[in-house]
Amino acid sequence: MSSQKQIDPKKQQELQHQYTNFKNTLQQLAQKIGDIEQEAEEHKLVIETLDPLAADRKCFRMVNGVLVERTVKDVLPTLKTNSDGLKQVLEDMLKQYKSKQSELDTWKVSVSPVSWSFLGLNPYPVNLIRAVLTWISPFQKKNNIQVVQP
Repeated sequence: MSSQKQIDPKKQQELQHQYTNFKNTLQQLAQKIGDIEQEAEEHKLVIETLDPLAADRKCFRMVNGVLVERTVKDVLPTLKTNSDGLKQVLEDMLKQYKSKQSELDTWKVSVSPVSWSFLGLNPYPVNLIRAVLTWISPFQKKNNIQVVQP
């Protein structure tokens, strides 16, 4: 007889679905964050390029696929506003990502250890394992103990 409890296959499927949803959501948020970071960086480069130029200098801007002629004084305020907006959206997305990550961590704690192993998760908190290992390690060195893993 197995010392580990068996989980209902329907429950396993439900847990796997929930876990997959969490992971997919986090991956999508990370992708969006990356896209926004890239766009914010592009805005920053354009602003840094246009800032030292004369205000009446000609520049071109793409608007809905059409190249429009403007001056630096017309484009720069819009670019700065857009850049600030992107930074705000990025902050919000990062908060949303962290919130979703903590929600996943809370969900992992609420799921029984038997279910964790099914999901391919370690049933023991990683930080606790690291703490124990760092505590044991000096003890092992002091007493010349070698741990052999099966």
